[in-house]
Amino acid sequence: MRSPAEVRFRLKQELANIVLAAFPPSPRLTDVATPLPGLPDPMAVAAAVSGTPWAARLIATAEQIMSGHIPLLGTVVETGSEPAWRRDYVSGKESSLAFFRRIPYLDAKEVGDHKNIWELSRHQHLVLVAQAFSITRDARYSRFVIVQLRHWWRENPFQRGINWASSLEVGFRALSWLWIFHLLGPALDAGFREEFLTQLYRHGLHLEYNLSLYFSPNTHLLGEALALHAIGFLIPSLPRSATWKANARKVLLAELQKQVHPDGGYFEQSTYYHVYALDIFLFHHALDPLPDTERLRAMAEFLAALVNTDGTFPFLGDDDGGRLFFPFGPRNRFARATLATSSVALNRRYFDYVEADLLDQAVWWLGPQALQANPAPQPPQVSRLFPQSGLISIRSGDIRMLFDAGPFGPWGGGHSHSDTLSLVVSAGGHEILIDPGTYTYVGDPTWREYFRGSSAHNTVRVNGRDQADAAGPFRWLNKPEPEVLTWETNADRDIAEAVCASAGIRHRRCIEYRRKECTLVITDVIEGDDAECLIEQFWHPGETTTSLGGGRWRIGEHAVLALQPGVESELMEGWRSDSHASKRPAPVIRLSLRSRLPVTLNTTLQFDENQS
Repeated sequence: MRSPAEVRFRLKQELANIVLAAFPPSPRLTDVATPLPGLPDPMAVAAAVSGTPWAARLIATAEQIMSGHIPLLGTVVETGSEPAWRRDYVSGKESSLAFFRRIPYLDAKEVGDHKNIWELSRHQHLVLVAQAFSITRDARYSRFVIVQLRHWWRENPFQRGINWASSLEVGFRALSWLWIFHLLGPALDAGFREEFLTQLYRHGLHLEYNLSLYFSPNTHLLGEALALHAIGFLIPSLPRSATWKANARKVLLAELQKQVHPDGGYFEQSTYYHVYALDIFLFHHALDPLPDTERLRAMAEFLAALVNTDGTFPFLGDDDGGRLFFPFGPRNRFARATLATSSVALNRRYFDYVEADLLDQAVWWLGPQALQANPAPQPPQVSRLFPQSGLISIRSGDIRMLFDAGPFGPWGGGHSHSDTLSLVVSAGGHEILIDPGTYTYVGDPTWREYFRGSSAHNTVRVNGRDQADAAGPFRWLNKPEPEVLTWETNADRDIAEAVCASAGIRHRRCIEYRRKECTLVITDVIEGDDAECLIEQFWHPGETTTSLGGGRWRIGEHAVLALQPGVESELMEGWRSDSHASKRPAPVIRLSLRSRLPVTLNTTLQFDENQS
């Protein structure tokens, strides 16, 4: 049932879209000075990064992009000099220029994987080329960006085609254009500047009437509001800029309280989307400081509790491979730059970052002074429970463990995986037990179900059923009911116990980390009716795994996993995904038995003593 307010909003929205598509606005616009006030001086930033290994890598990547080889989502797409902006280069499918509401963007058979298409039209690779221009002042870079933008404008008329089908993508593209306008500055001639401001104004109108207030009030709404505010804030001379700035800020301030738990966790129960959300709020704070940073600080603390000693972080729940700014390099290291930016912006060191972590985004957002910042020291990381998120972080020396006892996300839990009571473990930066990632959203339903299913996580499955019933790529039915029963931490041990009730089955897992013995003891109790069930326990090692016999498995050189004695176990071929649209084989240890319930399984994970 839709509320009267939603009905009114949607009617106004669709009427506005029809009018805008029929009569694309081309108002007389006042020219805008560059660089844009409100963003750091690009010349000062360029001077600060020039000559660094980071700058050399950026310039090399810019040359690669200009040769038609564009790094996207962890792979390289060959586009030639004129990209096919509406083509999924993986499947080869290309969609039409129909009115954007008529594009079936979720139908991969019809249009391909929309993520692959949209990522290219975010134009973040063009921002990188503009960064190369700001560092080198080489006009080849500015000319390339101008040609590419004009080509996109011709191939993607206002409100036509798949690249208008998601307001979030419109917002990401608008943010990229703001950066390009800021970084290229005097290299833009009068004709281009007029065309650019018209196109940007149209993006702002699209965002104004298509905010995801009811459709996807999650990171979609955050990214859209961020872009709409940024347009109004950075270019106040545009018509409606004052309205955009004020209304979008209200949305962001309200959603910071709605979408972020008091413990700092992001409400969609996805670590990757947590980084997205934190970056969005950090950039907004850099432009227009928040009146209260308590929830923002809690988000940074939450992320700091997720990362391993080397700054990598596990992908619990969905990850789409993207990033708010500078989406290049290994995805599992994106948290380093976010924590470095948090440290400078909030004057508290959340991670032991290095200069390169600041160069990815902090120096561009906050200015060269970020390199000289000396944030207040962060207290030592300790084991803790995040009660609203249901996540338990156990820390002991170089050992990092995450116990996911949280609920699925809100509504249909669209970005949640069937991973309740799963464990992710690292030791000294080495992966011991991993979360295999996501791989795809709509590209292949079979792979979508595999990567978000229980068998792809370090948990238990009963009778081959996931913990909820999949209903399409972004919805779960009959979501489980998890609860943390016990949490205790002291100098000798950490103990956590949680339960997941689903489809008449009650799975209770107790974990106890014994610090002096460097041992994690895991007890699984599966209860239900007394019918015979197939019980499966899955473990996804992150390094080479060999059998030691008797249900004991060595994982790399840092840990031994010992399963329930007398129960069959095997090493199978599974999969992991380091980024959207990429996957590779990975081992899976599977224990299985048929038995009447209740069943108890005892497992230990023994670490090398020098890791504690």
